[in-house]
Formats: sequence, structure tokens, C-alpha cells
Amino acid sequence: MDWTPAGLAVAAEGLRPLLDGGGIPLDLASLTALAAGLGWASGLRLYALVFVLGALGRFAGVSLPGGLAVLSHPLVLGLSGLLLLVEFGADKLPWLDSVWDAVHTFIRIPAGAALAAAVMGDQGGAAQVALGLLGGTLAAGTHFAKAGTRAALNTSPEPVSNVAASVGEDALFAGGLWTLLHHPLVFLAALALFAVVAGLVLRALWGVMKKVLRPRMRPAAPR
Repeated sequence: MDWTPAGLAVAAEGLRPLLDGGGIPLDLASLTALAAGLGWASGLRLYALVFVLGALGRFAGVSLPGGLAVLSHPLVLGLSGLLLLVEFGADKLPWLDSVWDAVHTFIRIPAGAALAAAVMGDQGGAAQVALGLLGGTLAAGTHFAKAGTRAALNTSPEPVSNVAASVGEDALFAGGLWTLLHHPLVFLAALALFAVVAGLVLRALWGVMKKVLRPRMRPAAPR
């Protein structure tokens, strides 16, 4: 590779942007869409997301915006790849998946906020804070909807439903990430629909939880 300024300029021109605008220019609007997508994906498959982004940056000639370039580092790639495999297996085992989700309540949400904020690494502190809050909120909503649904499925004696749900989440993550990178407008519309559905799921799960935790009033024993 030519490491002269002219050679580096030519190499930089050969890099493809992470987000194919699909009608959205690579400006603040597209970066916001990307940050929202990364927040959503973090709540579903965090390690797969980190690995895919890093691999795109390192092997596919994709330009990662802001502070996301660190994901292409070999150590980050190796660790995220290993954790991806661990999560792939743990997520398909009944009850272990719920333990995994409980632990990752403290990992997926802040990671979603951090990835969303990193997208705005070149846009100033205010943009980073705002998109970090957005990414963390989306990661939290996705994570709790996923964890609550899987916990409900674990009450069923049929393990096939758990595996099917996990495979469905894998497909949702892959399809969602592909749509985000190639058709961001379509992704944003789907994300709005997902937010509504997730809200309804969380509301239903909260209703069930209140019934389970509500102390039952026993009639007083006759004297």
C-alpha cells in the first residue's frame, strides 16, 4: 500500500460508507437512522452486531463513522466473535437464556447507548449525548421485550418453542441489519412498528407480572 498522502487519499476514496442512503444523504439524518438501528440491534444480538460491524470495517472496505472504527481492531473482533458463538448456544437453551438475558440487562443497554453515541463521534458532544439516550432507550425496549417473551416461553414444557423463538430472533436481527444498511427509510418505518408491538408486549407482560406478584387476600378465619 502507498502510505504517501496521495496514496492514502486514493485509498480513502475507495472506502464504501457504512450506510447506503437509499435516498438519505450521509448527513445527520442518516447518522441518526444508523444510531437508532444500532441501539435496536444491541438489545437483540449485541455481540453479533459488534462482530458484523467490525468485520465490515476490516475486511469489506466499509468506512465506519465516528468512533465505530475501534470495532475493527483484531482484539475486539476476536472477543466479539467468541461471545457471539457463546450467546448463539446459550440463547437456545431453556432457562439458561433467561439467566443470560438477566445478566445482559446491565450490558446490552449501556452498549446500545455507547454504540449510538459513537456514531456521532465527529458531530459534537450534544449529538453524542442525544443519540446515546436514543440508542439506550431502543436497546432497553428491545431487550426487555425479548427477555420477557423468552421468560414467558420458559414456562411451557415444550423446548421447541424456545429454540424457534431464538432462531426467529436471529433472522430478525439479520434482516433488520441488512435493511438498515441498504434501505434505511424502510428500516425506520419497520422500527416504528416494532416499537408499537414491543410496547404492547411489555404492557401485557407487566399485567401478567402484577397478577403473579399481587398478594392474595385470604379471608379471615372465623372465631
